[in-house]
Amino acid sequence: MRYRTSLAMLAASTLLWTAGSASAVDLEVTHWWTSGGEAAAVKVLADSFDKQGGDKWVDGAIAGSGSTATPIIVSRILGGNPMGATQLNTGRDAEDLVKAGMMTDLSDLAAKEGWADFIRPKKLLDACKYEGKIYCVPVNIHSAQWMWINPNTFKEAGVAVPTNWKEFVAAAPTLKEKGIIPLATGEAWQVNTIFNVMIPSLGGKELFRKVYELKDPEAAASPEMKAVWDSFAQARTLVDPGYVGRSWNEATNLVITGKAGAQVMGDWAQGEFGLAKKVAGTDYDCLPGLGGNAILDTGGDAFYFPKNQNPEITKAQLKLASLLLSKETQVAFNLAKGSLPVRGDVDLEAANACMKKGIEILKSPENILPSLNQNLTADTKGQIEDLTKEFFADPNMTVDDAQARFVEIIKQAQ
Repeated sequence: MRYRTSLAMLAASTLLWTAGSASAVDLEVTHWWTSGGEAAAVKVLADSFDKQGGDKWVDGAIAGSGSTATPIIVSRILGGNPMGATQLNTGRDAEDLVKAGMMTDLSDLAAKEGWADFIRPKKLLDACKYEGKIYCVPVNIHSAQWMWINPNTFKEAGVAVPTNWKEFVAAAPTLKEKGIIPLATGEAWQVNTIFNVMIPSLGGKELFRKVYELKDPEAAASPEMKAVWDSFAQARTLVDPGYVGRSWNEATNLVITGKAGAQVMGDWAQGEFGLAKKVAGTDYDCLPGLGGNAILDTGGDAFYFPKNQNPEITKAQLKLASLLLSKETQVAFNLAKGSLPVRGDVDLEAANACMKKGIEILKSPENILPSLNQNLTADTKGQIEDLTKEFFADPNMTVDDAQARFVEIIKQAQ
């Protein structure tokens, strides 16, 4: 998700926006939720907004992942053609835009509705703050530390269904013999996800905190981190040659259809299983922390509202901001998305078996990690993604060489 902005460019941008009428507006909402499961989830938001009457949600879906969509979104805002609202990752994606005064201040609405009283964990709302003011609405808790498996694939191959990464690796040769892809993956950010998930799941949460929160080069160079790189090297032997460029939902579909045994992916993958009418705990299963450490990060999605000069649009923006945090919307949206609500006061009896695993883990503060978007700049994340992509594609790159380059990235990280 690398993009660079200059404050000079930000300050020079015009904030002109006119749409709709004096009584109702068309509110364009940009996002990158375009897979089948994601589209079903975003429809929940659009329908809920339209049912209020008057203002209308105008969908501005951008095909591709956040690494594709974020630069487009930022460029539009910088170019003086802002949307009414936009999804971004919870964290630092909009940091420069907020600092330049280009995002709507939601502090009064947040105080009136008591967001701080029910949004949990607290860091999600903190990630929306700049100089004490609130500039975004966190809408869900997404965690990356999951491995999704098709238990029937392992049973049909004649091996035990794995309960952790070590058992999965042991079963992989048998899957290969049966013509089954052990590990489904795709685009560079998916490969990078595998690496970043391995750090806390296999190396431990303290290693994750030292490397990505404290940005400690000694931790990045440690034997514990070398063991993570060894496991990542192992992972590159478990994918198929056709993985390059594959979308994440296509990789998920390989698991759903039994063509692959497993996928390391965030809990948004559940939306695809749900769309395929698959039942958690029966048709598919989930291993938080790769079955090793019961830890989850608390990233997710947030909505920002670019400033404009139309007071009717501002009213519509605040109406949407309020709706996104209503109890009804939080439950309906997150059940469809496969994520967890940011509200700690909603009834999740309808949650499936995998969502309930996540809920239990997040009940203990010691199990919660901040997301990478809350710790690293877009540039640092991009450098790590470039390195992991290159390492995964080149079996001749050694673990020692890759780790040495990783240490240099962490030394410069902000």
